[in-house]
Amino acid sequence: MSAEENKAVVRRLVEEVYNDNDLDLIDELVAQDYVNHAAVPKHQHGTEGFKHVNRWARAAFSDAHFTIEDMIAEGDMVACRITASGTQNGEFQGSPPTGKRFSVDHVHWHRVVDGKLVEHWAVRDDVGMMQQLGLLS
Repeated sequence: MSAEENKAVVRRLVEEVYNDNDLDLIDELVAQDYVNHAAVPKHQHGTEGFKHVNRWARAAFSDAHFTIEDMIAEGDMVACRITASGTQNGEFQGSPPTGKRFSVDHVHWHRVVDGKLVEHWAVRDDVGMMQQLGLLS
């Protein structure tokens, strides 16, 4: 697949799965042997791990939104700079809802093979998010 086709797969992931919360698309976009290097080991593998991580995040931030700021691709790799935002209106890592909003930068790398995501890495500003939610001082 071309770099542009790989970017289209990642764009669908962000816009339709993450933003529209269409978890039915995961089976179409994510390979069965997928590895999410940014997730905890228990949920790093496969489509079920992918779905679990998304349900967990959506339960804490029902209005989560990801804006693609930049996207580049070379070969089977696609990199995105994303602004992630949302309101903590559910339990998050043992903390009750704060009702506070966050907006932080993320950088994600995705490896796409034959039109499906097979690997993912991320660098996120989790400390900044926790500070904005009032969970860290």
